[in-house]
Amino acid sequence: MFVRIYTGPDNQSHFEDLDILPPGLETTDLQAVKGIIFARRAPGNDMDWHHAPRRQYVIGLGGETEITVGDGSSRRLGPGSVLLAEDLTGQGHTLRVVSKDDRLTASMPLD
Repeated sequence: MFVRIYTGPDNQSHFEDLDILPPGLETTDLQAVKGIIFARRAPGNDMDWHHAPRRQYVIGLGGETEITVGDGSSRRLGPGSVLLAEDLTGQGHTLRVVSKDDRLTASMPLD
């Protein structure tokens, strides 16, 4: 699953499903990143409304989180999910660890 969170013209965060590997494409072009940040959040960890701290890819390594955006929709992301976080302005999103295990992620800042 590849999901993007972005700020729309209504100043709310929204989800967009992205297909980075369309049929016939086996790899993407090289993506430039600044480094990697590993993080762990305990079960039940709840973050109120906030923005992404920077444009970044967040890859789920373990556990599951539920993200809710300003239009009221939510998504559950687990191991193997890739999130492109770009909602740097507006209301932002909430995040809650919904698994019984820690949520482990690898984040790669883009700029």
